[in-house]
Amino acid sequence: MAETRIDVTVEQLQTPAADKQHPNTCPSCGSHYRDDELAGALYVCGQCGHHFAMPARARIEWLADSGSFTEEAEDVRSADPLDFFDLRPYVERLTEAELNTGLGEAIVVGSGTLDGSPLELSVMDFSFLGGSMGSAVGERFARACESAIDRACPLLSVSASGGARMQEGVLSLMQLPKTVAALDELHEAGLPMFSVLSHPTTGGVIASFASLGDVTIAEPGALLAFTGPRVVQSIVKEKLPEDFGRAEQNLRFGHVDAIVPRSEQRAYLSRLLRLFAR
Repeated sequence: MAETRIDVTVEQLQTPAADKQHPNTCPSCGSHYRDDELAGALYVCGQCGHHFAMPARARIEWLADSGSFTEEAEDVRSADPLDFFDLRPYVERLTEAELNTGLGEAIVVGSGTLDGSPLELSVMDFSFLGGSMGSAVGERFARACESAIDRACPLLSVSASGGARMQEGVLSLMQLPKTVAALDELHEAGLPMFSVLSHPTTGGVIASFASLGDVTIAEPGALLAFTGPRVVQSIVKEKLPEDFGRAEQNLRFGHVDAIVPRSEQRAYLSRLLRLFAR
C-alpha cells in the first residue's frame, strides 16, 4: 500500500522582526559603549565621531555653569484637546514618554550662565515623542523668549525634533507662527538667539524658530530638512546627493553658519556670548 504524504506549506505573512540594536551601539561603526562611557564622551562615538542623541538635561548640565541653571515653565504640560486615539490613547503615550524620560515635555527651558555670561536655555529632547512640537512645547519656547527679554540676555536654542505633533492636529501647526512671533519680540528687544541644530531637526521645527538664529550652528551629520530624503526622492523621481539634507549640505547652501562638533560647542558659544555682549 502506497504511503500517503501530505505536503504542508507554511506561508509567513510577516517578516520576523530583526533583533533590536542596543541604543549604545554606534550605527556608523558598530562600536558599543556602556552608559557611563557614552555620557563621559558627551554621547559621541570615540571611534568614528558619530553624534548620538544627547538627553536634554545632560546637555544643559554640560553647557550651563555648575549650579546656575534654574528650570522654568515646568507646569506647562500637554493636554489632549482632540481626545486623540490611534493605536493607543494620546494621554497614554504622554504618560509613557514621561516615565521613560523623566521629562514633562519634549523641551526643557530655564535660565543659567555659561562661563559667567547670563543666557536663557531652550533644549529639546528627541526621546520624548520624537521631540515633536505640540502646544506645550510652543508655550515653553515662548516663555523662554519672554524670560530672555526680562533678563536682557541671549537665548540659546538646541533643537532635536521630528516636527509637529500629529496628535494635536492644527493646534500643533499653530505653534509655528507662535514661536516665530515670540522670537520676533526677542529680536525687537535687541537680543540674539543662538541656534544649535542636532540630529534630527525636521518638519515644523526647522520650518520655524530653529532656522531663525542670529548664529546657527549644526552638529556633524545631522539631518536638517523639512522632510527626509526618501520622501523627497519619491516625489522628484531623481537620485539625490548622498548628503541630501545633512548638515554638510546645509552649510554649502548657507543655511547654517558652521558645523561644530559637540565637544567644541561650549567654547564656541561662550565666544559668541562675549561677542554679542551688550
